Amino acid sequence: MPSTAIAKHIKEIPKISTKNDFSVLNEPWTVWNWYKKPDWVHVLGLVFMPIYGFYMAYTSVALQQKTAIFSVLYYFFTGLGITAGYHRLWSHRAYSAGPTLQFILMLASTGAMQGSIRWWCRNHRAHHRYTDTEKDPYGAQKGLMWSHFVWMLLRQDPTTVGWADVSDLKANKLVRFQHDHFLWLAPFMSLGVPTLIAGLGWGDYWGGFIYGGIIRQFVVHHATFCVNSLAHWLGDMPFDDRHTPRDHILTALVTLGEGYHNFHHEFPQDYRNAIKFYQYDPTKWLIAFCAFLGLASDLKRFPTNEITKGQVRMQQQKLDQIKSTLIWGTPIDQLPVYTFEEFQAMATEKGQAVTLIEGIIYDLESFVDEHPGGRSLIRSAIGKDATTSFNGGVYDHSNAARHLLERMRVGVVAGGGYVEHRRSTTSSGAHRLSTVPANSYPPAASVSAVNRTA
Repeated sequence: MPSTAIAKHIKEIPKISTKNDFSVLNEPWTVWNWYKKPDWVHVLGLVFMPIYGFYMAYTSVALQQKTAIFSVLYYFFTGLGITAGYHRLWSHRAYSAGPTLQFILMLASTGAMQGSIRWWCRNHRAHHRYTDTEKDPYGAQKGLMWSHFVWMLLRQDPTTVGWADVSDLKANKLVRFQHDHFLWLAPFMSLGVPTLIAGLGWGDYWGGFIYGGIIRQFVVHHATFCVNSLAHWLGDMPFDDRHTPRDHILTALVTLGEGYHNFHHEFPQDYRNAIKFYQYDPTKWLIAFCAFLGLASDLKRFPTNEITKGQVRMQQQKLDQIKSTLIWGTPIDQLPVYTFEEFQAMATEKGQAVTLIEGIIYDLESFVDEHPGGRSLIRSAIGKDATTSFNGGVYDHSNAARHLLERMRVGVVAGGGYVEHRRSTTSSGAHRLSTVPANSYPPAASVSAVNRTA
């Protein structure tokens, strides 16, 4: 066969792609493709290893006191490695750490076995940039279990996750080292170190492996996962309610201080999650202590003024929602405008029990017999400007009285102090009010009594 024909034949041979095929992820689950959808490495670490660990703890390996104490301490060591290292240092650059602290945090966080710094922070930065959208790798809108850990059990097409800049991490030599050697470094720090410490320290190799390794790792995993799930489901939204992050003490206790998540999403570069001294945030305390020792610096704090403004805005929003459910009477901008003479005629000619307070006409007919001060005081104010009497001349009325009046207003008087600058005159000479927000009402002390007298 001529060489040209052989070359042509070779080109026609289908090439086997070495790239991951993610098309199956968009196909329905079937008996033929189900095994292609899980991420089997994550399934091994997050499902089968804990099952094995708890089985061995229940059937074969007794928990010794020293091993229990060590496991708790190693839990805090590796857990704080994630919160102070992966999260607040490398993901958000909320503070600066010297070489010594960076190295310690790298070892500690690697012992949590949650992926490399670069992988973890890349996903977390995407989570903040695309919160609650399809580009969020663990978006809460897909459900509590998805955001907790199902997103890791299933393969994800990396092209569906939003882009995040990690150039600073790629330039960090320590981060590069950990990323390149993670496959041996993580098992050693997560399983090897606790096994060796318990074994060499007090002869409990199996206890160190099972309790200090597998079970401790399981607890650290799910404590971290609660930041992505529980912190988007349980609690309040005191700073912003456009997305799902929430603040709750229970989540803070579970996650080593990461539970004030609404604050964190609003002010992600603040090294604190909890801003009040009594709120539980051991990660904040650790960072502050490291700064005291000179191991950390440049601890970022968002201005208190802006934090308070965020709280006030949310409080005002809640108040506005409550106000919208209440009856405030006819809005002032919708009331008809009368002259003072027309107001007087309503009382003298039409027999209406109307009075004038701060430029607004009130019909008191339904309240004459209910007035705590008696009928005579009400009758004496009919057809007159009662502003002075209402505001202390006879009695300085309460807020309750003013609120009750709001439902009795029937008009305003042209030239009344409150409406003077809000009214305009049409070409025909008739008076009208310019726009005033719905449900607005005049503060009792803000309206001067400038109405004409008879």
